Amino acid sequence: MDRVKLKAVLGNHSHVQAVKSGELRSEFFDLNFIEYTPTNAAFKPMVREQAFDVCEMAIVTYLMAKAHGKPLVLLPATMLGRFQHSYALYNPARGSLGPSGLEGKRVGIRSFTTTTGAWIRGILANDYGVNLDKIRWVTFEDPHVAEYVDSTERAPKDKKVLQMLLDGELDAVLGETTENPELKPLFPDPAAEAAKWYARRGVVPVNHLVVVTEQLARSRPDVVAGVYDLLKRNKEQMEPAASPDLVPFGVEANGKSLELIVDYAFQQALIPRRYAVEELFDETTRGLN
Repeated sequence: MDRVKLKAVLGNHSHVQAVKSGELRSEFFDLNFIEYTPTNAAFKPMVREQAFDVCEMAIVTYLMAKAHGKPLVLLPATMLGRFQHSYALYNPARGSLGPSGLEGKRVGIRSFTTTTGAWIRGILANDYGVNLDKIRWVTFEDPHVAEYVDSTERAPKDKKVLQMLLDGELDAVLGETTENPELKPLFPDPAAEAAKWYARRGVVPVNHLVVVTEQLARSRPDVVAGVYDLLKRNKEQMEPAASPDLVPFGVEANGKSLELIVDYAFQQALIPRRYAVEELFDETTRGLN
């Protein structure tokens, strides 16, 4: 049988380097990598056109794609996980501001549907009692899923999110970090807040996992399982995982995180209902651990 050639997009993460360099290969398929910088630029063509066979994808993008019937299948292979508290900023020149002071304020975010945004809004609503509907959201990009109706205020085309914060046109921004000493984190001690949050929730917030096309999943489930196995082998070659493991592999290891982001996405009306974790996978990928 001929080797299957797959078009693939994965970010330059340390735990996939052996796969991307070809050092780790499969006996029955080839991954032909296409580079996107930033990696999230590949999400829109994957959702809208299934432009690749295998693609890294933000979990909220996948949940929304699923809600709109896009033919994609999730693999429980985390490419990017991180605690989110440091990805929220404000400008102290305009007075001090903390998480609970955001109601009535103008808050900028690249797109309302970003996964980092969904995680931080979930934290604000569920841990700080913030009413998200009382925030004036200002966005800069369309959602990856074209069918989602975005009712936020759109920033003028020539504007940049951090510059608007510096200029006083926004009160806070989500999904950004900066070295600029004029801006401060919205959560006063992000690392301490993240540690407390993890102690309470026991969840590593996953941002990006991997999807394949439904066509590949149906025609070659063995190849899909092989892709997962290859990525898992690369991860296992690395140094021992940090504790907590920020890039968990397997349905079980990702279960609590997926459950919580589904909850947050539903609360924020990004998806029409709460999906059970097993619904996010197909017959092949549901058994991957």
